Amino acid sequence: MQLRPEQLSAHLERQLAPLYVVHGDGLLAIEAADLIRAAARAKGFAEREVLMVTPSFKWDELFLAAGNLSLFGGDKLIDLRIPSGKPGRDGGEALGRYCAQLPAGIVTLVSLPELDWQAKKAAWFVKLANAGIVVECAAPDVTQLPGWIAARLRRQNQTAPRQALEFIATHVEGNLLAAHQEIQKLALLYPEGEVSLKDIEAAVLNVARYDIDALRDALRNRDVARCARTLDGLKAEGAALPLVLWALANEARQRAARAALLHAARIDRMIKGVAKGDVWDEFLQLALRLTRTA
Repeated sequence: MQLRPEQLSAHLERQLAPLYVVHGDGLLAIEAADLIRAAARAKGFAEREVLMVTPSFKWDELFLAAGNLSLFGGDKLIDLRIPSGKPGRDGGEALGRYCAQLPAGIVTLVSLPELDWQAKKAAWFVKLANAGIVVECAAPDVTQLPGWIAARLRRQNQTAPRQALEFIATHVEGNLLAAHQEIQKLALLYPEGEVSLKDIEAAVLNVARYDIDALRDALRNRDVARCARTLDGLKAEGAALPLVLWALANEARQRAARAALLHAARIDRMIKGVAKGDVWDEFLQLALRLTRTA
């Protein structure tokens, strides 16, 4: 049985399966595994034994863990972690035998990294999937990320306008852990309700010495020298390319500068690797174009 991460809570309220396999994006996989562990504790699985599969791991340890009675006299959770996502020949054979006769009074949680299509077709993984519940924690793509951020904000009783959601998405460049941290920061800084774009910019852009606000101020004041200095600083700080482009493109949109927007679209293709060019030089050329735009 396959579950999406958002379906897991409802499933765990109804039942607790003897085997769960969690794989995918780091943050989502961690959260899914935490939910399973919490559900097991709530249903009396008082003891947890963690098994970390390293190159020196002996697969007999899995069967020994399953055979040992809980020290607390109740049921037990075996937390099997395979960081490489590759159990090897011995591990694959052991997992197959384990799935063929899952031990009574045991919930087994198998944690894996993101798997490619070949790994999902491997015999050991197919046996795990057939014997238990698979939770594939796929990260949302770039078009879905603003919606994902909005859903996370709703958990802490906050909302934000679409432009603010896109700003956060651009800033984190698809890194869900970074997005999660920014969202948590908003809960600490602002009360429940709507958080404005200005407030979100202030919360997110307070780390770089040469920040995006400085660039936007320079553009609005048509300060060519300051634009150049700020872009140099952002480059030296290793600023996220999509975030710098967002600031420039947003300024172009506010001015309805069509040529500048076309220029921004060309830079976007460079960042994505589908067009050639020096991105930072193009940033400077676009900034100069915007300082001349009325």
